[in-house]
Amino acid sequence: MPDVYRALGDSTRRGILSMLKPGNKTQKELVKAFDISQPAIKKHLNILLEEKIISESWDGKYRIYSLNPEVLQIAYNEVHQYIGELLDNQLVSLKNYVEKGEFQDELD
Repeated sequence: MPDVYRALGDSTRRGILSMLKPGNKTQKELVKAFDISQPAIKKHLNILLEEKIISESWDGKYRIYSLNPEVLQIAYNEVHQYIGELLDNQLVSLKNYVEKGEFQDELD
């Protein structure tokens, strides 16, 4: 699974993904959209590429970036399952606590 936390943990990378949502963008288009240097954008793109959340292709001399929706879907499903398991465990603990009669009314 890609490290979705690493990929989405930065606002610039989230911004890049938002820009790629409607369609492919060149590196130049991505650089123009942010107030940081081209090397800084390239670093963010490399992280997204390493996690396979985006892909890179060439059109002549231009690098074209696009989302990998399949990878994002897999990451979403795994994170969703993980969070669901955490919540299930908390709900079971709460159920057991309440059923044992240990719940105290705050009005007492």
